[in-house]
Amino acid sequence: MADTVLYEVSDGLATITLNRPEAMNALNIATKVALREAVESAAADDAVRAVLLTAAGERAFCVGQDLKEHIGLLIEGSGEIMSTVKEHYNPVVRALTEAPKPVVAAVNGVAAGAGFGFALAADYRIVADTASFNTSFAGVALTADSGVSWTLPRVVGPGRATDLLLFPRNVKAQEAYELGIANRVVPADELRAEAEKVARALAEGPTVAYSALKEAVAYGLSHSLAETLEKEDELQTRAGASEDHAIAVRAFVNKERPKYLGR
Repeated sequence: MADTVLYEVSDGLATITLNRPEAMNALNIATKVALREAVESAAADDAVRAVLLTAAGERAFCVGQDLKEHIGLLIEGSGEIMSTVKEHYNPVVRALTEAPKPVVAAVNGVAAGAGFGFALAADYRIVADTASFNTSFAGVALTADSGVSWTLPRVVGPGRATDLLLFPRNVKAQEAYELGIANRVVPADELRAEAEKVARALAEGPTVAYSALKEAVAYGLSHSLAETLEKEDELQTRAGASEDHAIAVRAFVNKERPKYLGR
């Protein structure tokens, strides 16, 4: 895995760090490949019970596509220039959203384009008070990718999503919180500690239940109430058969704090 993306697993928590602070964590080919590998590894690893997606530096979480590399490929006339959506962005977003474990994004600075998309693909976003979000796509004559056309309307509503896509602008942290893009806004110097605290708490939690909750919410957004009730029955049966559910019930009866196993 390239050093443009750092990957570490500790006590059930996988930490994925975009590591190109000098380029505002822009996504060149090497970074996209490494990020895809890291996210897919974390999603598939049963030893990983939560994921923390973050970035190095203070200025940016990720400003999306590396346009310096992109313009070079345009000049060369590369036939594969737009294949990055299928080869890199789509697998990253699917791995984050479909991972059977919670994903926390710690947004330390600007999140633009695909960087915004990756943040939206997380289940929970903790945002520095100095951070901002920008769709960016229309500003370079492109349409949405990295799942933004699916995630953003579900977070802010279709009207606001259309506005943010047609007229890209910097959405600062407080407005992002008011729109529902940010789940929590914290002082910039407290971001990493707060994000790790939240992510580690999730890594120690009932993983099967978290997986079912993710699946239930995603399913309910695109199915009828009747279908969703059936899905809830299916998922509750799964969660109820988990070891963690038995642990939780025993702990409740004994007035103890449960120590979950993640299965």
